[in-house]
Formats: sequence, C-alpha cells, structure tokens
Amino acid sequence: MRKMHMAVQMTLWNGARVPRVGVGCWAIGGRMMSGAVSLNYGEVDDAAALAGLRVADEMGARVFDTAAAYGGGHSEWLLGQAFGGRDDLVIVTKFGHRVDPGTRQFLDERLTPALIRETVDQSRLNLQRDRLDLVLFHVNDFDPAEAGFVFDTLDELRDAGIIGAYGWSTDHVESARAFAGRDGFVAIENDHNIFDRAEPLMAFAKEAGLISLNRLPLAMGLLTGKYRGGKAVGPGDLRAEKLDWMKYFRNGRATPEFATRLEAIRDLLCTGGRSLAQGALGWILAKAPHAIPVPGFKSETQVRDNLGTLEKGPLPDAIMAEIDAVLDA
Repeated sequence: MRKMHMAVQMTLWNGARVPRVGVGCWAIGGRMMSGAVSLNYGEVDDAAALAGLRVADEMGARVFDTAAAYGGGHSEWLLGQAFGGRDDLVIVTKFGHRVDPGTRQFLDERLTPALIRETVDQSRLNLQRDRLDLVLFHVNDFDPAEAGFVFDTLDELRDAGIIGAYGWSTDHVESARAFAGRDGFVAIENDHNIFDRAEPLMAFAKEAGLISLNRLPLAMGLLTGKYRGGKAVGPGDLRAEKLDWMKYFRNGRATPEFATRLEAIRDLLCTGGRSLAQGALGWILAKAPHAIPVPGFKSETQVRDNLGTLEKGPLPDAIMAEIDAVLDA
C-alpha cells in the first residue's frame, strides 16, 4: 500500500475507516443496451478489469461501487471473482434497473418487493457475499411519494441480516429527505464534480449525516484531459449517443463549453505535480469531507492515476479559491 495523505480517510456508518477515493465499476461491466442505444463505455477486457481491481486493492481502495444493471450483473461477477466475501472491503451495489444477462438489454419491469428481493439475492450470488454492505435504490427519478415500499423492503432485508445498510442513488434533495430519517439509510449516490457541484444535495447530505458517493467525479472522463482537441470516444460508447442527460459530451466529443472551462483551470488542477484527474478528485476531497468519489476505470493505468489522489491529497485552500474565481469569471 502506498503512502496516504492524512486528510483522505473517513469513518463509515459501520465504523470502518476507509480512504476517500473509491472505485467505480460501471465501465468494466461491459455491453449494456436499451434497444439500439449503448449505455456503456465501449468494449472492456475482463483480464484488464480484474488486474485493475487487484491494483486498486494494493493501492488501498476499500470502497467499490457497482450495480445489478451493469452488464447484466457482469460487473458484480468480476468483483466477486476478484474479492469474494472479503470483509475488509465495502462493496456498494444498486437495484431498480434490470438488464438481461444474456442479451444485455434493459428490461421493462414494474418494481415490486419480490423483484427487489430477487435482485438482491442475485447480487449476493454474483458478488460471492452472504451479506451486502450497502445497497442503493438505483432509480434516480422515482417519485418519493410512491417509494415507501422500496425502503420498507430494504428495512426487512436489513432486519434479516441480508444487507447492512441502504440509501438512494438520486440527484434530488426531496428524495433523499423523504427517507434519510430511517436507521438503515446511511448514504446517497449523486453526480458531483467541479462542473456539477450539486450544492443543495451535498449540503443536505452533510446536515443529515449521510455519506455522499460521487458518480461522474471526472465528468465522464472529460476531466482527465483525454478528449482535448476534439478527440472522439471509441465505438459503442454511450458518450456518442443522443441522450437527454448527456451534457459533458456531444456526438462523442467533449462539449465545447466544458472543454473551454477545463482549459481555464488546467494549470490549477495540476498544482503540486497532480494529473488532471488527481486535481479534479482532489477538488472533491477539499470541497466535501463527507464525499467519496468513485471514478471508473478500464485499465490499470487509470486506477493508478485515480488512486494516486490518495497520496496527493485535497487541493490547497488557495487553489480552491483561485478555481472558484476563474470559473465564476
């Protein structure tokens, strides 16, 4: 395990002390489709994914974020192959969207308590874990007024010892607020990065004592600088799809307005010898002490870059202020 900056650890709901950079496992799940629309980051090699997971473990990562939908359970299966039932790791998985493991197509099914239980049981098999550490409701826009049965079912699963805790993967304050008072509700997962600060939701999570797992902490890869100069994504990549919520990329290339903003703060993010990714993750570490960004990966190189943030630490206060001044201008 490499040297870790003293300011990058936190205590979880279960008393575990973990580094504040996790590992996102959406990309390694591989192909996932809604009709003819790709919902994954192109092709992935299982051997490379397993190697990346091993490197993440060696570098000190202890929080791994996946979902039942990712590759129809393939992401979970890879984590199960890599780690099995190890109790020193916190595996976060999600339910609510279903993808057929054979066709890799999204299934249009009405969510029910029975379907929740079935999905959780399959996740336990995939992950090779009798008890799931943290389970999140994956349907971002589900009406909180209609979601009582979801969290009642999670309470029952928690009482039975099948799950340890639960939460909601949502970008809506009202959704988090509706269920944050329950004993088992310990976390949300939401978009949060230097371009999407989610300030009301992040403030609520802090006030309510919730951990915020941050998806898209690198703005779908834009904040790595890889897509500078109009470079396009590869084939079969969701960033080339015409999706209503796709804002960081357009037709497979970085959206010009975000690319321009990145260039304006590039040198600030790279302060202290950081890579762009380390600067972007360091921004989160400095901004929100209750946050755990979970950047994704498809290679060992990306894992080493992302988790190198643990050694570099949060961005200094002076740099944070300069970034605000530049972006506000």
